[in-house]
Amino acid sequence: MLNIGVIGFGYWGPNVVRNLTAIRETAVKMICDSQPVILKEARELYPHIRVCLDYKEVVTSPDIDAVAIVTPVSTHYQLAKQALENGKHIFVEKPFTRSIEEAEELIRLAEKNHLKIMVDHTFIFTGAVRKIKEVIDNNTLGDLYYYDSTRVSLGLYQHDVNVIWDLAPHDFSIIDYVIKNKPLALIAQGADHVGRGQENIAYITLYYDKKLIVHINVNWLSPVKVRHTLIGGKKKMLVWDDLEADEKIKIYDKGFIVENKEGIHHLRVDYRSGDMWSPRLEHEEALKRELKYFVHCIENDETPVNDGQAGLRVVKMLTLADLSLKNGGTLIKLQKNVEDELLASGADRNIP
Repeated sequence: MLNIGVIGFGYWGPNVVRNLTAIRETAVKMICDSQPVILKEARELYPHIRVCLDYKEVVTSPDIDAVAIVTPVSTHYQLAKQALENGKHIFVEKPFTRSIEEAEELIRLAEKNHLKIMVDHTFIFTGAVRKIKEVIDNNTLGDLYYYDSTRVSLGLYQHDVNVIWDLAPHDFSIIDYVIKNKPLALIAQGADHVGRGQENIAYITLYYDKKLIVHINVNWLSPVKVRHTLIGGKKKMLVWDDLEADEKIKIYDKGFIVENKEGIHHLRVDYRSGDMWSPRLEHEEALKRELKYFVHCIENDETPVNDGQAGLRVVKMLTLADLSLKNGGTLIKLQKNVEDELLASGADRNIP
């Protein structure tokens, strides 16, 4: 039985506790939050679980094996470091940390103490993303041409990060999981329309080798909620609408063929339109599957696919996207060392 303490019972914390209590191999022993009103709610929902205001009670408790950190990103490093120093495995809400340096230190500390880090990249445990990975790995789509994601809604405003750090971790973690190649460069542009010092809308473009281009639109000011992704390949095209109750993924046998029999000035483009089908998806709640996997990795001493290194890769992408954003959409070459990019720009490693 793995005894777990949960720090943070605000927006996402209740979902973490609910799923942990449904896993036979785990027992939630403590819930911590700095807000008495929130703790009162936790006590009413889970009267058998101890609650506390001071996170140190959780990270130092000899009865706790692992700590779930479900708090604002600005607190992740401090909480995670103290949990690791006290011999606890950690499950950390996305994004992993607010800087590359913090992520690297936590990874070193976990390795030194032989502990597991899992970063809450929930989407890679959804049936939809797992199917997308399967389709891409099987070369069903052929060589990828584009990946276009729209992740927009009205709010929820974050106080400590901009819209890139809030919403783009989902897309960066998905792309890191399903696309084998790594991007070579990126550009990010955006704006702060409400004068709070945090951009509320941003457009990020990632450039890969060959022909693949990735575009991500994140926005807190949309009148409607949209979670829509288009993936186009040489053979077929895929549409993922995460807000659909059924048929979240549709694969279209559509594309084009370019014939060049008489030179560049006589190109012939033929468009192909075939069937559409919607593959069957797994329906288990993604967070529950992820937390069960967390327990499995601890019990079997396995490295999670969403470990600290995966979290670090996402933090690097966020950092450089934010760097491009702050510099008016400057092209950032990712094959360079991240440190070189930051030093060349004169930027602080701690972004935002």
